[in-house]
Amino acid sequence: MPKLERGKASLPSSSFSPVVVQMETDSEESPFSSSSSSEGEEEEVGRVSDDEDERNDEEAVEGEEEDRAKKRRKAPITISLKKVCKVCKGTGHEAGFRGATYIDCPRKPCFLCKRPGHTTMSCPHRVAMEHGVIPAPRRNADTSLDYIFKRQLKAKIPMIKPTFVIPDHLDCGIIRFHSRRVTCLEFHPTRTHVLLSGDKKGQLGIWDYGKLHEKTVYGSIHSCIVNNMKFNLENDGVLYTSSSDGTVRCTDLETGTSFFLLDLNPEGWNGPATWRMLYGMDINVEKGLLLVADNFGYLYLVDGRLKTRIAGPILIHKKGSKVVGLHCNPVQPDLFLSCGNDHFARIWDARRLEAESSLASLAHGRVVNSAYFSPLTGNKILTTSQDNRIRVWDSIFGNLESPSREIVHSHDFNRHLTPFRAEWDPKDPSESLAVIGRYISENYEGVALHPIDFIDMSTGKLVAEVMNTDITTISPVTKLHPRDDVLASGSSRSLFIWKPKGGKSPEQQLLEGKSKKIFGRVEKKSSGKLDGESDDDFDFSSKEKKLRAKNLEGKYLSGQKKG
Repeated sequence: MPKLERGKASLPSSSFSPVVVQMETDSEESPFSSSSSSEGEEEEVGRVSDDEDERNDEEAVEGEEEDRAKKRRKAPITISLKKVCKVCKGTGHEAGFRGATYIDCPRKPCFLCKRPGHTTMSCPHRVAMEHGVIPAPRRNADTSLDYIFKRQLKAKIPMIKPTFVIPDHLDCGIIRFHSRRVTCLEFHPTRTHVLLSGDKKGQLGIWDYGKLHEKTVYGSIHSCIVNNMKFNLENDGVLYTSSSDGTVRCTDLETGTSFFLLDLNPEGWNGPATWRMLYGMDINVEKGLLLVADNFGYLYLVDGRLKTRIAGPILIHKKGSKVVGLHCNPVQPDLFLSCGNDHFARIWDARRLEAESSLASLAHGRVVNSAYFSPLTGNKILTTSQDNRIRVWDSIFGNLESPSREIVHSHDFNRHLTPFRAEWDPKDPSESLAVIGRYISENYEGVALHPIDFIDMSTGKLVAEVMNTDITTISPVTKLHPRDDVLASGSSRSLFIWKPKGGKSPEQQLLEGKSKKIFGRVEKKSSGKLDGESDDDFDFSSKEKKLRAKNLEGKYLSGQKKG
């Protein structure tokens, strides 16, 4: 892909011209109006001759026809439209996206950093993401627990930070794989080239991107959004999924058959006040326990071996608030993180779970979309909040009242998108590289693109922007491969695979590109499996973007035939 350069998009002046609307109006003299007459006139009418009566009747009929004709005429009415701001609903100014440019509302602070005094286009955090970030590796004061960390965990972290390997080249993809937007991704733990995906409709997709055409969509797993997927490490052919339909299911990937592990809505829909949705989910590998949390702030424990619920509900967040994420510590699985709509991320010990017994509460400005321990030592914490901040705590043994760093990043969205989540690179031994999609578009040579950002969490510096001119939609769902240098991204209903550019000769890259870069539709499946359907999301709602997808599909299919 050729190197792209950002450009400044000029703002065309927009003025609202008067609009002429044709409307049907009544005539000035209505045939249904009546006027009172004096008694003398009535007596005079009574003395009118028969010829005059007939003449009056004819004139009355003609008058009624003329009045009806006047009523059918369309009188022009001029309406002047006022400019209405989409942000504050005020008049006299505009705000919002115009192409790749965001126009700020003068009554609101900067959309990116949420601070007044400047616009989004001139925000210092947009120019340099590391602006204002403290680059020190450890800002918190040492405690007695740091001795345990240095003896047991720090030996796993190399003294010299290795070079980051960024998968920035679009290798292959599949257009409109799902019938609704992609909500979660997961790589198979043993089969290297198998990617699993869940969508808004409750479907489960399985795609072998090494063979491209080996793809399956199971349409009867859940009845609505699939929010999480976790593998049973004792049997990698079994997948656990949680959904907004209030169920946890165990699915056999070979046959597509599934059964309930947990159902919080056995009586069906009785209104939003009682309907429970499951968002956060993780698995305690040592004990085989599934941890799931609902939209009322409660936690449930399910034994994956006995396939029964053993505990819960336990209130772990503010009552009535949604718990959107759970993550067990990779070194000590009894410790787990939770995050929710009450603007907190909390650390818990599963061995003594009860309400208000959290080990620490990490405050945020708005909803916390995700919270993760670092993948190797479990000593760091990475959170993504809806206030356009990514926060990092360098040590769970240190002072947790304030984060070690706050990095301003654009991921505050309105609606119709899966929440953005910054995730660690599981292969990075320094535990500093993270990946997340970007909401605000950038103008790259006249094309509005939404890159996928790789950020060094130790300094806040933007390491790489991954993009392709053929992908103009937002990529809120990203997943890094646990073993290979591969990035999977979900954009609307489509899936894409990214790999590093280097490592192969130009001839090999050319041959591989011709044979693997195929963008196709999902073929019709048998019963229980669905093909592509219309999407209700805004990413592919317009005819222009549907036509772009068709052209993109034809472009790469024709390239494959020539190769």
